[in-house]
Amino acid sequence: MTVRRAWLASLLALAFAPWIVHAGDDARPRTVTVSGSGEVAAEPDLAHVTLGVEARKPTMAEARTAVAATVDRVLALTRDLRIDPKLVNATRVQVQPEYSWNEKDRKRVLLGYIVSRQVQVELRDLEQLGPLLERAVDAGVNQVNDPLLDSSRRKSLEREAMAKAVEDARLNAETLARAAGAKLGPVRTLNGSSSAPPMPMYRRGAVMADAAMAPEATYQPGDMKFSATVNAEYDLVVTP
Repeated sequence: MTVRRAWLASLLALAFAPWIVHAGDDARPRTVTVSGSGEVAAEPDLAHVTLGVEARKPTMAEARTAVAATVDRVLALTRDLRIDPKLVNATRVQVQPEYSWNEKDRKRVLLGYIVSRQVQVELRDLEQLGPLLERAVDAGVNQVNDPLLDSSRRKSLEREAMAKAVEDARLNAETLARAAGAKLGPVRTLNGSSSAPPMPMYRRGAVMADAAMAPEATYQPGDMKFSATVNAEYDLVVTP
C-alpha cells in the first residue's frame, strides 16, 4: 500500500506541475510603469474682479453711509459698462469697532467704526477690465485686488491637456519596451491630474504707464497654461 500511495502521489504531482508553473507566471506579469505630461496654452476670456471699499468714521452710521455711497457709484459704473447685473455681487459687509488704549485710565476708548464692503464682478469682456478698474478707483474704491483671469473653456482645455499627457506616457512606454526588445501591450492602470489655477493679472510697469496711452490701456492679459500629468502601467509582450 505504501508503494502504491507513493506512485499515485507522483502521478498527481506530474499532472499539476504545468498548472503550478503557469500560475506562477501570471502572478508576476511583465509590465512597464511610466509617467507623461501635457500642456495647453489659451488666452483667458474671463476675469474675476474684487473691488473693496472701506471707511473709518466716528459713528457706525457715518461709516455705513460713506461706504454705501461709494458702492452705489460702483454699481452705476457696472451698469454704464453694460455688465450683466447677475455677474455683480455686492452683498458682503463687515463692521468693526476701532479702539485705542488709554494708558492713564487703563481702559479702551472707542475711536469709531470701520465699515468695509466688497463688490465682486465676473467680467466676460476683458476689454472692459481697464476701464472698470480705473473708473472704480475714481468712484472711491480704495482696495483693489489683482484680477484673476480664467477661461470659459476650462473643462475642455483641461481634458485636452490630459489627452496629451496620456499620449506622452504611451510614447514613453513604447520607447522603453522597444529598448528592452519587447512590444507594448494594453494599459493596466492609469491615473492623473490636471491644474490651471486662475491667473492673477498685474498692471504693466511704470514704463508703459508713462507711455502716451490711457491708463486703462495698460492692462494686458497673458496666456494661461493648462497642464496635466499621468502615471500609467502597461503590459509588456515579450516575443520569442
